[in-house]
Amino acid sequence: MAGHVAAVPVFPTLTVATPRLQVRPLESRDALAVTEIFSDRQARRWLPFPAEFGPVDAVSWCTSMAEERRVNGSGDHYGVIRREDDRLVACLWTKHTDWVARVAEVAYAVAPAARGYGIAAEAVDALAVALLLEHGFQRIEQRIAPGNVAARRVAEKAGFTYEGLLRNAGYLDSGRVDLEVWSLVAADLR
Repeated sequence: MAGHVAAVPVFPTLTVATPRLQVRPLESRDALAVTEIFSDRQARRWLPFPAEFGPVDAVSWCTSMAEERRVNGSGDHYGVIRREDDRLVACLWTKHTDWVARVAEVAYAVAPAARGYGIAAEAVDALAVALLLEHGFQRIEQRIAPGNVAARRVAEKAGFTYEGLLRNAGYLDSGRVDLEVWSLVAADLR
């Protein structure tokens, strides 16, 4: 059919749980914790948010930006809640969704006090497995700047496989960077 354009699906609204964590869509009440996470210097160093764009508007990130991303099918924004104290300790977001190939990318940022406890790997794994098993995705990717050793460990612990390097494919506060590609595919879960 010449000129036929298929409708893009709405990104699935997800809530997933592990023994320690709950991953759920962000809400406006999460804005203060999201501001703290995205304002942290160590987190900003590795986030794909160039300095000239200014700080992340946390209220918009939790509400209108998340809703827009969900509705246009490109992804969603999630909060990672630690069950022991009901505290938001990390943010996850899905992006660059390709509905034909059934591929999405996941990224994250963790609060400084919650780093080093395996929270990112546990949350990324739970979200990726839900997308693969419950929503028919075939591939979940992470793209990591080569110097980000902590993110590389998260990818490994979450079961992702290193595939290679995309030259000059990303950007950080410091400028253009290469990106390592890591993936978890449906066949990895069998």
